[in-house]
Amino acid sequence: MGGEVWASVLSLTGVLLGGGLTAFAQHATQRSAERAEEARQVVATAESRRAEQLEALKEFIAKAQMAERAAYSRPEEWGDDEDWTTQAGAAMTALWTASGNVMLLCDEALHEPVRVYGHALNQAVWRNIGDTEVNEHLEAGKSAFMAAARSTLGSH
Repeated sequence: MGGEVWASVLSLTGVLLGGGLTAFAQHATQRSAERAEEARQVVATAESRRAEQLEALKEFIAKAQMAERAAYSRPEEWGDDEDWTTQAGAAMTALWTASGNVMLLCDEALHEPVRVYGHALNQAVWRNIGDTEVNEHLEAGKSAFMAAARSTLGSH
C-alpha cells in the first residue's frame, strides 16, 4: 500500500506541477501580448500626434502664403482699397490663428521662428518695412522657419 500512496503523491505532484507551469506560461503569454499592445498604442499615438503637427505646419504655411499675397498686392496709396484691407485683415487673422496651432501642437523649437516669421509678414502686409522689398524683408524669417520645421519633422 505504501507504493500506491507514493504513486498517488507523485501523480498529484505531476498534475500540480503541470498545472502551475501551464498557468505560468499563460500568464507570461498574456503579459507579452499586453506589452505588445502597449507598444502598438505608443506608436499609434506618436503617429497621430505627428499627423496633427504636420497639418498645423501645412496650415501655417498656407496662411503665410495668403499674407504674402496680401503684402505683394497692397495698393500704393494707403486706404484706397477697402476690399484689400478687408482681405489683408482676414489673411492676418488666419495667420495668427494658424501660428497659435503651431505653438500649441508643435515642438518648442518652432515657437520663435513662427513668431518671427509671423511678425515679418505682419510688417510686410501693413508696409512697416520702409523701402525694403517684401521678399527681402521676409527672406530671413521664412528661411529660419522652414529650417526649424524641417529639423523638427526630421527628428521624429
